[in-house]
Amino acid sequence: MNELTKLMIVDDHQMIIDGVKALLEDQTQFQVVAESLSGLTAFDMLDQIEVDLIITDLSMPEMSGIDLIKKVKEHFPHIRILVLSMHNDRETISEILMSEAEGYILKNTGKQELLNALDRINNNSTYYSTEVLSLMLDKVKQDKKKEEAIQQLTERELEVLLLITEELSSEEIAEKLFISKRTVDSHRKSILSKTKVKTLVGLMKFAFQYGLVDPSKNKNKR
Repeated sequence: MNELTKLMIVDDHQMIIDGVKALLEDQTQFQVVAESLSGLTAFDMLDQIEVDLIITDLSMPEMSGIDLIKKVKEHFPHIRILVLSMHNDRETISEILMSEAEGYILKNTGKQELLNALDRINNNSTYYSTEVLSLMLDKVKQDKKKEEAIQQLTERELEVLLLITEELSSEEIAEKLFISKRTVDSHRKSILSKTKVKTLVGLMKFAFQYGLVDPSKNKNKR
């Protein structure tokens, strides 16, 4: 691609913006046409400035990087986005994927990986760093194991699990299902074993995460 690619850099630390600009100084195919310390200001600027590619952080005032990505993709779908962030947790990576950003690299990366990412994205491809891809793969494996755990639960165990999320005691569950407390306790142990969860709080998180229950319904019971 021979055309000049117009970049916008968005980060709430001016030092990061200056650092990225310095790394790109000798890259004639890129031109930094805008910079912003906030996601909200950056989005407002897009009506006045022609931008091809945005390099953005995630944690910013007024509008987060993820919200910025979503709004850009909704209103300016032609603009490509590379996330440059210190966040490397699975939840954040999943959010970035769902927001459809073209790339994600960590701030501890070197100049060459930044250039590789920009080059790939600039040529209508995607670029997620090796570390990010590894975390994504770990999450897929973890989700698969949990999905398999759900499939292993019997119909009765699912009933007990749902009642546990309603914060019912073993005695109350036994009364509701017309079974003995000992049987309920046996089901609890089996559920904990199959889901690889160690606590009842963990079971509740498990149930909420996989859509077995609606968290808002439980809130209303308190």
